Amino acid sequence: MGTIEMENPKVNDLSQILPRVLVVSRRTVRKNKFVDFVGEYHLDLIVRYGCVPVIVPRVTGVHMLLESFKPIHGVLLCEGEDIDPSLYESEISSLSPEELQEIRETHASDTAIDKEKDSIELSLAKLCLEQNIPYLGICRGSQILNVACGGTLYLDLEKELTNKLPEERRTKHIDYDNYDGHRHVVRIVENSPLHSWFKDSLNGDKMEILVNSYHHQGVKRLAQRFVPMAFASDGLMEGFYDPDAYNPEEGKFIMGLQFHPERMRQDDLDEFDYPGCPAAYQEFAKAVIAYQKKLNSTMSVPKTLKLDREMENKRKILVRSFSLAKHMYTRGAPGKIASKESELEVGAEFLESNTALSAEQEMRLKEMGATVRNGGSYMKKLKVDEDKQMMARNMMNKMNIEQLSELMAFYHLMGNICGDVLERKLHGNVNEYIKEL
Repeated sequence: MGTIEMENPKVNDLSQILPRVLVVSRRTVRKNKFVDFVGEYHLDLIVRYGCVPVIVPRVTGVHMLLESFKPIHGVLLCEGEDIDPSLYESEISSLSPEELQEIRETHASDTAIDKEKDSIELSLAKLCLEQNIPYLGICRGSQILNVACGGTLYLDLEKELTNKLPEERRTKHIDYDNYDGHRHVVRIVENSPLHSWFKDSLNGDKMEILVNSYHHQGVKRLAQRFVPMAFASDGLMEGFYDPDAYNPEEGKFIMGLQFHPERMRQDDLDEFDYPGCPAAYQEFAKAVIAYQKKLNSTMSVPKTLKLDREMENKRKILVRSFSLAKHMYTRGAPGKIASKESELEVGAEFLESNTALSAEQEMRLKEMGATVRNGGSYMKKLKVDEDKQMMARNMMNKMNIEQLSELMAFYHLMGNICGDVLERKLHGNVNEYIKEL
């Protein structure tokens, strides 16, 4: 009966790790101390669709440690405080000091700027945009995405938008007395991802659904790369995406939703208002999984070769053999180092046992001295090469400038290609030979 080998519990192969979605926490005060938290609805949906949420704590200095969270297969950013206006306002706000103070008093829990959270989330958003990592922004997360790409925000919707509209167009985007139950109308843009998710719930040509929201800010100027997906009655954009970075099956997903599909449920039950509500998370997770597969297929994860003392000595002997061969070849005098022939034997045995190299490649290595056994035959080969060079020169003297230029470009290209292929094959075969030793 064969023995059963226990696997190492440490996972060294990235392909065995479930897709990782980074979620930045928000902080609150509990018992006179800061506590980090993330809404459970977000985490539940990430897990439900096959990904692992990795919570990035909102603590000082984390924005400089984001490389430590890799591999990153997706980023989900959600609610939080207002984004620092200095990050998107290039001119002085039109709001008076009295109006700003009124806003701070009305929305006290949201207007306390958290610059560390801003730094962490903007860094993650820009990383996703640079490396095409799937990104889903909900509420504040959509605003972060817009600001990261050069867009701007309303400092306060009521002051800058709602109060300037006729009563029939005004929209209430926040209800402190009815946090989860509040709903307002949004109009979905046709042929957008939102349209495909909610099309079975739309009433005729109205293209409208009721959504939950909880915000007093929103997108003012949409960054150029994005396309709108939904609008509230007051004209505020409630959803947008990058059409050039949206294909979940191929691992592409860059999207922002101002409303909260995860909270659109019946009395805190698992039953959603619409079948399309969890679709954003489902399609996002699909993109995250596809991105991980794509990343694993393009990123080589070599396993570290651990050599014991005996194998390390053999490796050094093999390296010494090839070094001597190179020296003999460049000096052009193999017969003068006969005392080193025994050290060349290791290289000779390696090449003789190697079947992966072509005949031309093996000949070239032999010329380098790795299998030099007879200096006389080597010198004869050099004489033949000289004759061939003379014939080539005579032929080229009969060619015009254009023909010579084309010939030189062709052989330069071939030289680069051959060099790359040979280097890869040599590297692979040396490793295999060491393992066999």
